[in-house]
Amino acid sequence: MAEYKLEVTTGTMKYAGTMDYIHATLFGTEGQSERTELDNFGFDALSGMTRTYTIKTTTSLGKLLLLKVEKDPFFILSEDEWYCSKIVVTTPEGEAILFPCYRWISRGELVELRGGKAMKVFEDDCPLLIDHRKKELTSKKRLYQWAITDEKIPHRIHYTDIDELPAEVRFSLSKEHEIRFTKKLTEIYIKKNTDKNNVATITTITEIYFPISHHPDYVAEHWQADEFFGYQFLNGTNPSVIKRCSELPPNFPVTEEMVKPFLQEGSSLKEEMKKGNIFICDQKIMDKIPTREYDGKPLQAAAGLCLFYMNPENKLMPIAIQLHQQPSEQNPIFLPSDSETDWLLAKIFVKSADAMEYQAIYHLMGTHFLAEVFAVAALRSFPVIHPLYKFLIPHFRYTLHINTLSRTILFGHKGSTLGYEGMTELIRRGLSEMTYSSLCLPENITARGLESVPNFYYRDDGLKLWNIINRKVVEHFYPSDNDVVKDTELQDWISEIFTHGFLANKLAGFPTTFDAVEEVVKFITMLIFTVTAQHAALNNGQFDFLSWMPNGSLLTRRPPPTTKGQSSVETILETFPNIGETVKFAAQAVVLSEKYSDMVLLGAYTEEWFQEPALKQMIKEFQADLSNLTDIITVRNSELELPYTYLSPTEIENSVTI
Repeated sequence: MAEYKLEVTTGTMKYAGTMDYIHATLFGTEGQSERTELDNFGFDALSGMTRTYTIKTTTSLGKLLLLKVEKDPFFILSEDEWYCSKIVVTTPEGEAILFPCYRWISRGELVELRGGKAMKVFEDDCPLLIDHRKKELTSKKRLYQWAITDEKIPHRIHYTDIDELPAEVRFSLSKEHEIRFTKKLTEIYIKKNTDKNNVATITTITEIYFPISHHPDYVAEHWQADEFFGYQFLNGTNPSVIKRCSELPPNFPVTEEMVKPFLQEGSSLKEEMKKGNIFICDQKIMDKIPTREYDGKPLQAAAGLCLFYMNPENKLMPIAIQLHQQPSEQNPIFLPSDSETDWLLAKIFVKSADAMEYQAIYHLMGTHFLAEVFAVAALRSFPVIHPLYKFLIPHFRYTLHINTLSRTILFGHKGSTLGYEGMTELIRRGLSEMTYSSLCLPENITARGLESVPNFYYRDDGLKLWNIINRKVVEHFYPSDNDVVKDTELQDWISEIFTHGFLANKLAGFPTTFDAVEEVVKFITMLIFTVTAQHAALNNGQFDFLSWMPNGSLLTRRPPPTTKGQSSVETILETFPNIGETVKFAAQAVVLSEKYSDMVLLGAYTEEWFQEPALKQMIKEFQADLSNLTDIITVRNSELELPYTYLSPTEIENSVTI
């Protein structure tokens, strides 16, 4: 008689347990066990509980191959799904084998689990396991399908409603309840204010503002200052657009005389360009972008050019702004020496266009949509036993749910200048210009000439994180280039990403296949950085910087100015959204920036997918590196008037979930 000990763990989330009957069957190279009910005295499968059971066989089953789990109804009770986290089986020979599950199991459902170390496709030599692998992928390809809503934007999961999503990729009930509660509070707040369609004043905007950000009133107090305007292009919500300028574009005719008063005494624009102290933000991607109508007239968005100077005090200062791409008498170049309201209005339109570009291209498309492509391709291409499935699945938690939800909210939102068609067109343009190197932070920083810019905390913290993420896990599973080439599932994965995410654009430099270990390492590093650090850098500051509406409004009701000397405080207030619209923007920022109780931080692996000691050690080293970086950032921030916290590991979620 041989005995197998099963330690069965139920998930910790609400309603994870079940009263139903649970049965298990073991399959090995030398036979299979009887279908055995897992039943001890008392409750067997409550949330967070681990219970131990014994399955007896006449002889050893040899090497364990599969564990089948089934759930049958308990009398006439209604459906009672069970969330099985993992099962650890100890064989008669004393070997403990981990069988990860981490999914909901319904009545009558038969779930086949594979245990032991991660296996690539060419390493499976058992007919039973080869067949199981094929059947699993066939099933997953039916469950997760691609949908094309627009030929020029990344493809998406085919589900259109969150209730259609498979249970294991949906929000936990606690997160769902918390989001609904937060949304309900903001809806109450909106209802109290949305009947106010009159022009906002700074007083009413202050009353609307939610002062609970990292830096409560800093933005409200400094939003008009040139120094803070420049700071945000390095460390605000959109640190991805500014570039070093060594030569002015021909459509931006700034002269030496225009900007000389704002440069170091005795210097010139040409000299400062040679020194590397001149930078530019070119919003040409916004040129002629479709906009929606407002009060029966089409709105207008700026497509500006903004010139910056890094002064001797290491402050990035705006020194010239043109609000449209083509110079003309109706498109003047605004300067800090213009009237206070003229200069402020020019900055308002640049920040408004930047906010729209940021939300559509860099945040939504560049993190959310790419994360969805990476996730769907992985779910379709990798069986659960594949090492890259085990390695990457924690970084896809909740992504399909939040994206399905956000498509309903954001694309149905009519509050911004662009509207649905404008936002879609902006995403199309953004994807057509996206390159592989632009997603790889070290190459991105070098290409933009920002390696030595002072006080660029996004770059400093981001590069440290990039190097920490770029660890040895991939090399552990792929010791040679030949291993990479032979892994057909890996090749299918990158092929799906190239086809459905980057729309087969070979000119953008994205890999179509993998031929070397270093290629896989780079791509995996980019992927994890994108769905963790990059998303945190872009998402987490939304409330801090944008809930104070004047600092980056998504809606401008008046067109950009065409002449100088005609503006006033009233002009600026009439440009801003009205009170009701301002309330909606502020409330949306609250929901999108909230932290929820089941948040999983980068490096905090709450699910056990690997049992290999080498992998567990790598995870410990990764966590130690993140902890050290947290300490470095904390010390740095203690000396800053405005701390940069968004890339501290204590602020970075392990996946795109909000």
